[in-house]
Amino acid sequence: MDGLLLSLEAQGPPADLIRHVISPFPLTLIGEILGIADEDRPQIRDWAQALLTRATSNEDVTHGRAIRASLHQFFSELAARRRAHPRTDLMTTMVTAVTDGRIAEEELLAIASLIAVNGWHAMRNNLANMVYTLLTHPQLMCQLRQHYLLTPTAVEELLRWIPHKNGIGQPRKATHDVHVGDTLIRAGEYVYVSYVAANWDSARYPQPERIDFHRQGPPHLAFGHGPHYCLGPHLARMEAAVLLSTLVGRFPHLRLAVPPSQVQWQARALIRGPVTLPAAW
Repeated sequence: MDGLLLSLEAQGPPADLIRHVISPFPLTLIGEILGIADEDRPQIRDWAQALLTRATSNEDVTHGRAIRASLHQFFSELAARRRAHPRTDLMTTMVTAVTDGRIAEEELLAIASLIAVNGWHAMRNNLANMVYTLLTHPQLMCQLRQHYLLTPTAVEELLRWIPHKNGIGQPRKATHDVHVGDTLIRAGEYVYVSYVAANWDSARYPQPERIDFHRQGPPHLAFGHGPHYCLGPHLARMEAAVLLSTLVGRFPHLRLAVPPSQVQWQARALIRGPVTLPAAW
């Protein structure tokens, strides 16, 4: 993180927080965890950006399939190198699990691809959304600056408050008839899971539209629930806490360098987030 902030300072204001800090931070972490070489990490980022952008043509679908194949080939070769030369990274751990018969090779490739792609894409956008929220709510920035111990609860409240997905959510298909409250969902019907609707439920969260770093109550559903629960919630929380506390502490006068209305947003990315965040300090 210190290196990224030094790069930001060297650039001087105005500078894009996403380019200099928010994007490379999770990419570096996920690269270290999986054991991806520095020079290969930009390729992982580009694959993730393309793969998690909504397809609008047959060409996009074909391109997505090619990216998945490239990811599997990349991690197949990385796994082979770790079999020959083990290290203290997650890929070595998964290779050992394959050797011991605990997972299949195809599972290793799927898990590695999932961790790499989502470990960057989700965090790049969630972190950018959190920073944007603080930059457009100066009173919240002031709270964190004066009371750094609020950071963990601030992260939880921002996860609850910020819409996670572009669109209304992901469809799930009912495998059998089920009652949800007074509503009968029949087998074969589709249900859209809306994280923002759940996290802004006024029956569960008083004044859900208000950001309250002291909020008490039930846990949010930003990481999902059940079999679709996020694979790395603890890492996500840690990244957010480190980034927010470091930015606020190191740049006490951090602010948007453009009006909020001029911040552009990604329209087709799976997870919503700003394209850039020009900032001054």
